[in-house]
Amino acid sequence: MSNPKRPEQPANLARRNFLGAAGGLAVAAASVGAAAMAPVAEAAANPAAAPSDKEPFWGQHQGGIVTPQQRYTCFAAFDVTTNKRDELIEILKHWTIAAARMSEGRPVYPLDSTKDTEPPADSADVLEISPARLTITFGFGPTLFSKEGVDRFGIARRRPQALVDLPRFNGDQLAADKTGGDISIQACSDDPQVAFHAVRQLARLAYGKADMKWVQNGFTGDGSKGTPRNLMGFKDGTVNPPLNDHAALNKLVWVGSEGDWMRDGSYMVVRRVRIALEHWDRSPLDFQEQVVGRHKYSGAPLGKLNEFDAADLDAADSDGNPIVPDNAHMRLASAAANQGMQILRRGYSYNDGANFTAERWPPWRQEVEFDAGLLFFGYQQDPRTGFIPINHQLAKLDIMNQFITHVGSGIFACPPGAQPGSFIGATLFG
Repeated sequence: MSNPKRPEQPANLARRNFLGAAGGLAVAAASVGAAAMAPVAEAAANPAAAPSDKEPFWGQHQGGIVTPQQRYTCFAAFDVTTNKRDELIEILKHWTIAAARMSEGRPVYPLDSTKDTEPPADSADVLEISPARLTITFGFGPTLFSKEGVDRFGIARRRPQALVDLPRFNGDQLAADKTGGDISIQACSDDPQVAFHAVRQLARLAYGKADMKWVQNGFTGDGSKGTPRNLMGFKDGTVNPPLNDHAALNKLVWVGSEGDWMRDGSYMVVRRVRIALEHWDRSPLDFQEQVVGRHKYSGAPLGKLNEFDAADLDAADSDGNPIVPDNAHMRLASAAANQGMQILRRGYSYNDGANFTAERWPPWRQEVEFDAGLLFFGYQQDPRTGFIPINHQLAKLDIMNQFITHVGSGIFACPPGAQPGSFIGATLFG
């Protein structure tokens, strides 16, 4: 390139209203995709050389799906307020550049790209902090393709058949301000400040063109010490397909050639599940284990010794009763009970303080309780054969329902990863 400084100083991005600079952005995106992103491309090609605190952004698949799970997440759903296709594409290009830079531990744009009289290029709250394996995963909701019957961006005909509207499940008490959205962003990192910073910067870049609809932070245990536990105290994610089993991932998680522009992408369902912790904490240990279908401390299926022992769903006690109850969560969610279907869980706990609530089941307490629970993310090749039938069964029969309530929800098509010089969602708009 004639100007090696170009990737560090994309044209027109220093302006206060830089989202209007479509021409400058196109040049900047191409530049970032070359010299500025060379270290990321090199690390992706040679994983052994990749720094342990960095995850590659560019690639066949988006990061944050089969990436070994980080300890913290910040999830945000956005509603696009512009009705102009070019401005939507422009937002995605800005987000792509910013996400790639932040995953390397760099500011959104170079700090010298703005004048002192203009807002800074980056909020600067993580300048000296490692990216801590930051990944940023983008998804497109059904309402991005059409809303209230209006095809705002000329893409309604390209809405994937698998991107269905989620049905109302038995027991759902979904809050409108924690449900849906045109575009989702999930930032994951081993540092909570880094994850929040990423979402904050992307929200700032889209100001005036896309508004945040809802945001939820989450946390989990240290996965290097074994399967993390959720707030119920049980290990969460034991039966996930192995992340190094490419055949299983191609069958269960990644979209194939049938997906057209979604090939190498995945479908994500997010559910905000409130847990009545006060009710749960007063329940006897043996009852908790029957609810889950596993021993609490070892994580083993009931009747087994080790966490990863195969569950024997046909085993019965001396009275002929099943060792794993018919309405146990583990039984109803198992592949054996769902025609072999699995999804990839990336669950996080959340704790949003406390508020007044009324329990759904006896003793029907009405009091101030923890607003805490599970932020469930499920990735799959097709939600019509994955999450939807599995959750229909759980919603109707799972004994755990006396302790949990689904209060937030969303479904998003997560496109394939971006290649250097391109942007997230390019296959949709091509």
